[in-house]
Amino acid sequence: MKRLFIFLLSAAALLKSCTPQQKEVSTDKNNQMKSIYDYKVESLDGKEIDFAQFKGKKILIVNTASECGFTPQYADLEKLSEQYKDKLVVVGFPANNFGGQEPGTNKEIGAFCQKNYGVTFPMAAKVSVKGADTAPIFKFLTEKDLNGVKNTTILWNFTKFLLDENGTLIDSFISTTKPTSDSITKYLK
Repeated sequence: MKRLFIFLLSAAALLKSCTPQQKEVSTDKNNQMKSIYDYKVESLDGKEIDFAQFKGKKILIVNTASECGFTPQYADLEKLSEQYKDKLVVVGFPANNFGGQEPGTNKEIGAFCQKNYGVTFPMAAKVSVKGADTAPIFKFLTEKDLNGVKNTTILWNFTKFLLDENGTLIDSFISTTKPTSDSITKYLK
């Protein structure tokens, strides 16, 4: 864990150099504007999360894991979700890309989140957030060519992406950034 923390701190300097740039228009193959609102994903319970339903609110997307040193951030995510429910939607995306720290099924993940952290915010079905099988929504979040703002490399579980009320990426935050930190909450006041 100590080596991971040192790695994340050194990576923070690298990520700081990836500051948001002026928005560029990103289009799909039909030459239409690409937006977070174009995405629909499966939820943990097999239903659908349609991001278009969140228009007018900020969205905080987080790749999560149940067996990670950052897993206690679920409590802060729930607190943030409740405190800013009129202007923010938190959406968790379980992923098993880092250290095999999310080995459970969707049902097991849902039970864990409810039992241990009382999670009420939307949780997507388990996805991949890096590599050849990266979920399309995470390609959008991490690739400037798609989101029009910045490239982001997801270094570990609990990387956060904040989008504004119009679905535009504001910024991304590394795992060590707590959900309730001023780095994030300053955008919610």
